[in-house]
Amino acid sequence: MTAQEIRQAFLDFFASKGHTIVPSAPIVVKNDPTLMFTNAGMNQFKDIFLGEAPAKFPRVADTQRCLRVSGKHNDLEEVGIDTYHHTMFEMLGNWSFGDYFKKEAIEWSWELLTEVYKLPKDRLYVTYFQGDEKEGLERDQEAYDLWKQFVAEDHILPGNKKDNFWEMGETGPCGPCSEIHFDGRTDEERVAVSGAQLVNADDPNVIEIWNNVFMQFNRLKDGSLQSLPAKHVDTGMGFERLVRVLQNKTSNYDTDVFMPLINFIAGKSGKVYDKEALPSGEGLGGASSSAWNEAVAMRVMADHIRAISFAIADGQLPSNNKAGYVIRRILRRAVRYQYQYLGFKEPFLNQLVPLLAEQFKGVFDELWNQKDFVQKVVLEEEVSFLRTLGLGIRKINDYILVKKTFESSPIQVLTDSSTNIISGPLAFELQDTYGFPIDLTELIAREAGLKVDMQGFEAELQKQKDRSRAATAIDTGDWILLQEEDNVEFTGYDELETVAHVVKYRKVKAKGKEQYQIVLDKTPFYAESGGQVGDTGELIFLDGSIIKVTDTKKENGLIVHFADELPENVSDVLTAYVDPERRQSTNRNHSATHLLHAAMKQVLGSHVNQKGSLVNSDYLRFDFSHFAKVTEEEIQQIEQIVNAKIRENIFLKEERNVPYQEALASGVTALFGEKYGDFVRVITFDDNYSKELCGGTHVKATGQIGFFKITSESAVAAGVRRIEAITGIIAENYISDQSKLIQQLKELLKNPKDVAKSVESLLEENNKLKKDIERSILEKAAGLKTELAAKAKAVNGINFLADKVALPNAEAVKTLAYQLKDIVPNLFLVLAADFDGKPNLTVMIADNLVKEKGLNAGNIVRELAKEIQGGGGGQPFFATAGGKDITGLDKALQKAESYIA
Repeated sequence: MTAQEIRQAFLDFFASKGHTIVPSAPIVVKNDPTLMFTNAGMNQFKDIFLGEAPAKFPRVADTQRCLRVSGKHNDLEEVGIDTYHHTMFEMLGNWSFGDYFKKEAIEWSWELLTEVYKLPKDRLYVTYFQGDEKEGLERDQEAYDLWKQFVAEDHILPGNKKDNFWEMGETGPCGPCSEIHFDGRTDEERVAVSGAQLVNADDPNVIEIWNNVFMQFNRLKDGSLQSLPAKHVDTGMGFERLVRVLQNKTSNYDTDVFMPLINFIAGKSGKVYDKEALPSGEGLGGASSSAWNEAVAMRVMADHIRAISFAIADGQLPSNNKAGYVIRRILRRAVRYQYQYLGFKEPFLNQLVPLLAEQFKGVFDELWNQKDFVQKVVLEEEVSFLRTLGLGIRKINDYILVKKTFESSPIQVLTDSSTNIISGPLAFELQDTYGFPIDLTELIAREAGLKVDMQGFEAELQKQKDRSRAATAIDTGDWILLQEEDNVEFTGYDELETVAHVVKYRKVKAKGKEQYQIVLDKTPFYAESGGQVGDTGELIFLDGSIIKVTDTKKENGLIVHFADELPENVSDVLTAYVDPERRQSTNRNHSATHLLHAAMKQVLGSHVNQKGSLVNSDYLRFDFSHFAKVTEEEIQQIEQIVNAKIRENIFLKEERNVPYQEALASGVTALFGEKYGDFVRVITFDDNYSKELCGGTHVKATGQIGFFKITSESAVAAGVRRIEAITGIIAENYISDQSKLIQQLKELLKNPKDVAKSVESLLEENNKLKKDIERSILEKAAGLKTELAAKAKAVNGINFLADKVALPNAEAVKTLAYQLKDIVPNLFLVLAADFDGKPNLTVMIADNLVKEKGLNAGNIVRELAKEIQGGGGGQPFFATAGGKDITGLDKALQKAESYIA
């Protein structure tokens, strides 16, 4: 069976068992503060398991794209090295929400594996939960008895809490699970050692392929367990592992899931993918393991491009923080492997995107529909990192040179006493600042006969993690339930004031500040979503107490109101009031975003798609796919179209609960990376102009927007531009301020007929004067050259010169330093200068002294800068430093002379 056939057989089987087949959620998670990426098939059903949303169908099945490279599920360093770990993988799943339970789940999993896929029964082992005394949990006798109907008892194995009790996280739904493992070893190996001994023992050929989770408990914050009101089934089967087993391979990478990509890489690199290659005793990077290194590199690239491409298609661009940094790190790991082991010195990874898109066409069309955009983003990231890669390698090589030549230097610049250690802080700086992976630093060090101070590196890494955790940590308590409700009703499309009562609340601690999170049975407050900020306002209780709502967010399907306090009697009836002015301003900017999107498609082309947005009461920000700067003429055209639509005063057409497929068929604009339900809300301003799927709030007619003005256009990432704009009174004030500015300018210029021409003349005159001044300064520096050269002292074969110079800027001092270098051989020069109260030091060293005596201007100037309370750096032959203490210049010059002495 091909991979496509295997996937379809799974879905068809569960459709025949009454399951509704649902689409995969995006790989990038939104509206869940606990997750960056979908890391398990159950993520999109989390709110159902938590009892915070009703199930649309009692039983469903799907294939979910997942990503595990952060948090406790971090497999990144194993990817490509072993045969079965991946960054992105597909999770085949069947689900029951309070419908069937253990009996059906076990029976159907056995039927599918042995009758549909026809796996040999004697190669399958199953596990069940053996119980846990500390938790007061009994052995799962029911699962054991059910398995006995199908499986020999010596193939039914007990499992501990670690392996056979599944938990969503520190709190939340959980329960015992039953895994199914496949023994893929040869008959001889199976006779020698029973597969029962190798289950959950990290044997690469005895692997878990399916897990049946029986959710029946809820883990509270204090660690205790309470029974869930309804029992659920959550199963997950690793698609890539299943294909490997059914195609009789010893590695996931040798299946038709990965081989098209690997064959393409092998062909372009001119290397052979030797799947039989084994790591040498030296491990990855060893001199005698080139075939292994090349095979691993091809696996890494074939795996990583999947995670990278689907994350970008689902709306997560590579960046320097949070989820974006995870994607950038994966991408750079792939580029490093192709550069180091396959000889690709130019961008290549991006060429895999079209092949991947074709492979998933009809399964996950999000990538096919955006393949050009995704390829462009990957290409730009490659270009950037290949520059960084060269820079990082040079930085390490420079450091190695310094380590070997400066150990006996009187200037103490090293952090380690041994010459064969690369410092932990440097290794961390390379990774954190330059994106240079620690394993590559270790490899380069090893080749130079050095080691990396990994203890120091880990210490720096932990400091960063602690800083990050402290900045983002949210300590939450359990929800305090006052009244159970099936669902929370949002009334904010129709009103800004609603009578309601609290159904649950909890105290949380974020960034050292205590807050309360409150859930109401009905609320007009819009929760932050789709780029629109959450509402603020008040909760007015029956006893007269008023609670300020500072923000509103979504969490697992709930609308959560943030407040700094609670009333004395939380159970009182209350009236929820949304701040009307803030909401109306936000509405203006949100509706203007829709008009802007449509106008940009007209002016720039149909390829323009939203890649991110922010809508608040002050302005709107719109990120979009486009590969060139938007010109002034294009911006003017866009503004004219939007303002014309505002003047038309087009009335809002809002359609709720429209079947999703019906909405798509009507030509509505849907956003990539969004998870839409079976029924959607359609916002239309003129059927022939703007029609989008949207859950946000809007003006009743475009005339309420007033006026629209773009204030900036810039680049955000490869292939992504950003426009910021304002509306209403803020836009009017902006235009008024610009008019005042022009009037002031006219008055300063004595009211010329042509303001632009007058400013141009002034600039030309200013440039001419600047050049005259620069010429004068250079002439002064040239005059100092001969005078200073005569002051040079000969010490141990070095012509030493240290003096103060009265020059106004760094460029003049630099020019003087180079002139002195040309006329004074063996020069060691230190110049001190005062730039309007700011001390400056310049060190110039002859090239032969750098090579022969190991002097380094960058290291020296850093030491001298301590005397002026500053810092600096540069190249081995030329470096500069600035500081705060002008009085330290004389001490710095004396210190320089003491080194030579």
